[in-house]
Amino acid sequence: MSKLDLITIGRSSVDLYGAQIGGRLEDMGSFDKYIGGSPTNIACGTARLGLKSAVITGVGDEHMGRFITEQLAREGVNTDGVKIDAERLTALVVLGIRDEDQFPLIFYRENCADMGLTEDDIDPDFIKSARAIVATGTHLSNVQVEAATLKALKLARENGQQTALDIDYRPNLWGVAGHGDGESRFVESAEVTAKLQASLHLFDLIVGTEEEFHIAGGSTDTIQALCAVRAVSDATLICKRGADGAVAFTGDIPDTLDEGEAGPGFPIEVFNVLGAGDGFMSGLLKGWLDGEDWPTALKYANACGAFAVSRHGCTPAYPSWDELQFFFERGVQQPDLRNDAALEQVHWATNRHTLTNGTWDHVRTFAFDHRLQLEEMDGYTLKKGGAFKELCLDAALQVQNGQPGYGILCDNRIGRSALHRATASGLWIGRPTEDPGSRPIQFEDDLGEDFGRLKEWARENVVKLLVFCHPDDDDKTRAMQEARVKRLFTATRRNNLEFLLEVIPSKVGAVDDETTATLIQQFYDVGVYPDWWKLEPFTTDEAWQNAVNAIERNDPRTRGIVVLGLDASEDELAASFAMAAKQPLVKGFAVGRTIFGNVARAWLKGDMSDAEAVSQMAERFQRLCDIWDNARQDARLNAA
Repeated sequence: MSKLDLITIGRSSVDLYGAQIGGRLEDMGSFDKYIGGSPTNIACGTARLGLKSAVITGVGDEHMGRFITEQLAREGVNTDGVKIDAERLTALVVLGIRDEDQFPLIFYRENCADMGLTEDDIDPDFIKSARAIVATGTHLSNVQVEAATLKALKLARENGQQTALDIDYRPNLWGVAGHGDGESRFVESAEVTAKLQASLHLFDLIVGTEEEFHIAGGSTDTIQALCAVRAVSDATLICKRGADGAVAFTGDIPDTLDEGEAGPGFPIEVFNVLGAGDGFMSGLLKGWLDGEDWPTALKYANACGAFAVSRHGCTPAYPSWDELQFFFERGVQQPDLRNDAALEQVHWATNRHTLTNGTWDHVRTFAFDHRLQLEEMDGYTLKKGGAFKELCLDAALQVQNGQPGYGILCDNRIGRSALHRATASGLWIGRPTEDPGSRPIQFEDDLGEDFGRLKEWARENVVKLLVFCHPDDDDKTRAMQEARVKRLFTATRRNNLEFLLEVIPSKVGAVDDETTATLIQQFYDVGVYPDWWKLEPFTTDEAWQNAVNAIERNDPRTRGIVVLGLDASEDELAASFAMAAKQPLVKGFAVGRTIFGNVARAWLKGDMSDAEAVSQMAERFQRLCDIWDNARQDARLNAA
């Protein structure tokens, strides 16, 4: 039994994608950073569809190379075949979207790491571990990388594995077009045709656009080109026809493209043609390797290509398997898929794990994002407050000890230094946005009036918002708060950040078993879909079930709930944890003053040393973690 479904071979890069749409590359003011290169795109795209994928490529031993390997891991792609090249830099691509046809593009890949692959980098056992080997055409353009690619393909053929080729013709990477001609897709070259045709017999599946078959077949007449390819290869030929979909040819080439096997297409707006081919290939490989017939495989392929052309970026645009099924079941609701709110919610919820590390099935959180409570303590200054939050972080890291499932809440107003130091520590990090105690909700000044400063946040920071609200709020207050929450939620998504919404109705009015569930539904009704909920500890199982039902009814893919502490004693927290832990959707807790309150008062007055403060807070945090873990274990045993 193969442990992998497929291994792709070829180029990898970091794509620096112009954020402005409709302008020249010369005029771009900012760029988004994505993983790129056809083999890496395809490996990620197939992984999102549930295939066990790997890639053979090369990256530099530097920041961009680490970005690629780390991003591949987040996407679930095996990286055993990625060569870390100490001598060469990772390839870069700078590109933009001018209109639906023009995409200015520059490859920065002189002596780049992926072109440093040699035959020695091809491990026969690794090749044997996959059901299929997928090559891309660029790596046939250079003697050294061609030799590596051919070795992998020949090993696969000897092992009886399936092989596929994405022709992936880039004239300038074959040296038949200039550096500034990155968007050129076809330049005739007898030399390139001969080189390709020498390898086509090694494949069971060959995929390309009409122009790519022109270069492979040595003719600008598509039927003649396909016939020339068929003369040297028995592979199934998949010809992509742009807006007309794609067709499959398993035997002799007919007189017209319309006579090939086709799958349904999807009428969508073309926004960005870059990456569409890799998305198409991902869907096609899913169908092929799952043993589907060609119309079904082409349906997958056309749909994945449709997603790519309607969104920004390549890999980020590709759908998950759940998203694809949702799309098939519901159909096209609006042609600009990126603006389809329901579809985008599924896309976000099923792919957000690719943005940061961690699945976060457990979140034991030390909350020290408090501002007003510290500022009111004797001895407080901004400098001392910042130093104290560093001690809070030290305590959290001591308890975490490199283990997963621990987090902090920390602010930028007082705790900036601790917040920045926590980045990349492995902690789950929530960062507040509300002005403490405000009702109606007001926001921290450092967000900017238009929330534009969110673009400066570390991507792993979760946007946290506390709202004091109640179902009995008057219409004006409710409408104002909902509008402000919706505006922040929208900005959060725009910046690819996760969103935590904390609601506390008990500080506003009387509560019963329906209160919080009603609030949850109200926020969903206005289009707010938090990745996380932070809820008060309830006193009845019914209240918990009502809240959970409200969330799962609206968003079954939510990250989950953390239960807050409200400065309760450990005994009170133990009782609330025992009740909350019965709900699988509750992933943990976020407790603050119970851990740091007394310590802060003593430390700020100079009655406690740094070491004592860290020790006491770590001890209290650890006790709460143990109480939660035991409560969860007991709940599972009782449920069994």
